[in-house]
Amino acid sequence: MSDELDRKRRHFVGATALGMAFAPFGMNAIASSKPGTVPAPATGTTPLAGATSFHSLKQVKAGVLDIGYAEDGPARGPVVILVHGWPYDIYSFVDVAPILAAAGYRVIVPFLRGYGSTTFLSADTPRNGQQAAIAADILALMDALKIKKATLGGFDWGARTVNIMAALWPERCKAMVSVSGYLIGSQEANKKPLPPKAELQWWYQFYFATERGRDGYAQHTRDFVRLIWEQASPQWHFDDATFERSAPAFTNPDHVAVSIHNYRWRLGLAEGEPQFDALEAKLATFPSIGIPTITMEGDANGAPHPDPANYAKKFTGKYEHRLITGGIGHNLPQEAPQAFAKAIIDVDKV
Repeated sequence: MSDELDRKRRHFVGATALGMAFAPFGMNAIASSKPGTVPAPATGTTPLAGATSFHSLKQVKAGVLDIGYAEDGPARGPVVILVHGWPYDIYSFVDVAPILAAAGYRVIVPFLRGYGSTTFLSADTPRNGQQAAIAADILALMDALKIKKATLGGFDWGARTVNIMAALWPERCKAMVSVSGYLIGSQEANKKPLPPKAELQWWYQFYFATERGRDGYAQHTRDFVRLIWEQASPQWHFDDATFERSAPAFTNPDHVAVSIHNYRWRLGLAEGEPQFDALEAKLATFPSIGIPTITMEGDANGAPHPDPANYAKKFTGKYEHRLITGGIGHNLPQEAPQAFAKAIIDVDKV
């Protein structure tokens, strides 16, 4: 397929999906903090069955990284930055990006440190996965691309990252969509044991705390990732092609080190970098977020996630929570791309 034909096909898919997304729900802006229930469009093995690749893949040196990212939409459009989680990659947003591009947004989807084509500029830089470091990467990306302000969206590690950006650098954030709500954490808070059923959901965190777990993840990364996908989204019937599209992202030479450090840092089993101490001290106070926000949750999320009632008060600006029904799991943007894209557009209009 020629580049021009592929561009036209992607524009058609995005515009069609955009219309489908708006038709059932209208274009109401955020009116209150009352939770809403939104049915996800019926999906097959691949949502929309449309976009299989991004319009453009690029690289930029930003901070300590050479960041790989996808870009779509008009160069002068309002910017949306979408951030993936573990163990996922930019293809969680492959069907979201053309919808937003068709609506006029410039869409930036970066590989996090340790994923895909994002690499460290120096072999001496610690392969640090702590929350403040990852948020600092996205801020550095914005600086490198000369983006003053953006609407942010994310899930899993990505949701925590955009939460941190909104809390620490609200002047750079226009609005936010956060799957599973408020996810800012602290090492001190993580010292408190959870009830046994909740601890069971974190089995991999405790596995990663051991050298056996590190070696196991390194030796069986593909099988491990696929297992997490299945557990976190038990009703998402992704096909082999969908998994294989993302699998190369986990062969990044720093993926295991960053992943293991992230979970060990949470439990206080690994040190962070001193330059992030002041930021972590601020985050440990669990700061409120004042920018317009929509939080989302799938009705079949099999991964650990907080009850929306427990975090609603952390959002002090215009706020709405949406429950996406229809068997939607943890990887909400890929499982319900139309609902996620609509949330981005709605929160941006506030």
